[in-house]
Amino acid sequence: MPIGKQIIGGREYVYEYRSVWNKEKKRSEQKREYIGRVIDGEVVPSKGQRLKQELKKKGADKGCKRLFAGAVRLFDMIGKATGVAKDMKACFPAFHKELLSLAYYLALEPSLPLYRFKRWASSHRHPYGRDIPSQRSSELLGRITEASKMSFLRRQARRRSEAEYLFYDSTSISSYSEQIKQVRYGKNKDGDSLAQINLALLFGQESGLPVYYRKLPGNITDVMTIEGILAGIDYLEIKKAGLVMDRGFYSEKNLNAMFSRGHKFVVGAKMSLKPMQAILVRERGKFGRRENYDKGTGLFMRSYPMEWASKEGRVVYVHIYYSEQLATDEKAQFSRLLDGLEEDIALGKRSEGRDKLYSKYYEIEGVPLKKAKPKQGAIDEAQKNFGYFALLSNDIEDPSKALMLYRSKDMIEKAFSDLKDRLNMRRTSVSSEENLEGKLFVQFVALIYLSYVKRAMDRAGLFKHYTMQELFDELDVIEEYVQPGKPAYYGEITEKQRKLYSALGFQLHT
Repeated sequence: MPIGKQIIGGREYVYEYRSVWNKEKKRSEQKREYIGRVIDGEVVPSKGQRLKQELKKKGADKGCKRLFAGAVRLFDMIGKATGVAKDMKACFPAFHKELLSLAYYLALEPSLPLYRFKRWASSHRHPYGRDIPSQRSSELLGRITEASKMSFLRRQARRRSEAEYLFYDSTSISSYSEQIKQVRYGKNKDGDSLAQINLALLFGQESGLPVYYRKLPGNITDVMTIEGILAGIDYLEIKKAGLVMDRGFYSEKNLNAMFSRGHKFVVGAKMSLKPMQAILVRERGKFGRRENYDKGTGLFMRSYPMEWASKEGRVVYVHIYYSEQLATDEKAQFSRLLDGLEEDIALGKRSEGRDKLYSKYYEIEGVPLKKAKPKQGAIDEAQKNFGYFALLSNDIEDPSKALMLYRSKDMIEKAFSDLKDRLNMRRTSVSSEENLEGKLFVQFVALIYLSYVKRAMDRAGLFKHYTMQELFDELDVIEEYVQPGKPAYYGEITEKQRKLYSALGFQLHT
């Protein structure tokens, strides 16, 4: 509970504040309880407090308990290994245990809202050790300041290797709250227009852990976010970052911004760009040669060093790849599009969003549409790049290594999936700006724990035998026994459970 002090008549009094729900007024209110006086720099408890302490010592307000603690124990060890527990205490000294308990709950009880915390807390050991009512959790989320949040992210960044590449991407979160300023109508990854906010995330390649996040207005496109994320990296004091991102983030301006800060990058690029087209005009016939075939990926690939036009002496490696399977798939998809256009023309109708495509690929006669002649030149132009894709890097010369790194960025897609599906972030589910900021932070902390477990399970080959939830369930049944006046102790732990802890990198001594 928050502690406050007040000086009255030259004497310093100490109070404990707590939130209570006023059923009649239907709102949360602050209540305070007198704790004692400060004398010679120390708090001297009041008579009532001394009585409470005596009763507590005698065990009058505390009975024997059996609590599930195995999965929570794993999280305790992860918190120590990653420094999360220490950094949370440093950044949120007054309520770090409560925030950690909320993060544990979100990670271990998938898709459940915060107001269900009481039921979980009554049967599980957790850092705070008590219930956190819904009103209290809302208050906690509102108390997470930007300065404290950024201090935590900075501390965590210092614990990571600067040598690792960082995957960068964004996702959309639906919201219809009128109180959240950054809610805007924008298109999600599926092209649907929704009221939403965007969330940008940096994710470490080697650590397998999230590093940094930013909340953005829902109508901001990916390409516009780079300057902001680079400013965040500057704050984290990562001097020479390596960034991996898809082609939605590509622009000459963004590459120049990364060059100017000394950062490495691997970025997807559209084949329609002039440098890629110039290479294909010159080299297209060479891609099918056996010497360019990579057995590991089943792709044809070539790399071309190119002097970056904006800055002398700066080289970018243009890696171009060709996949026969991708070419077949893209041609089949394009054929389905043309089939749909021709069907519309035959029926004399226009489908929404296709207006430009009718005239691009067909010479149309009559209004409404009656018949059309295919523009073969335009169709051939659209098909000529099928099967090709490109990556740009100022660091990696080998096209195979660049592709391997780029493909491993699916880790960030899995992280977004955990945020949305397991951590209940598909919608914002809060009404105020302050609570949204706080909830995003707690979900980010929970994601660190989940990502650590996922990385450890992957390295140990545990996904062959368990889902993440099955692993948690296997450990969760381990009990902790609490008795008045005695140290808590764990119940029986099977050899199977010990091996799971060990596979995840932790040895049990008791």
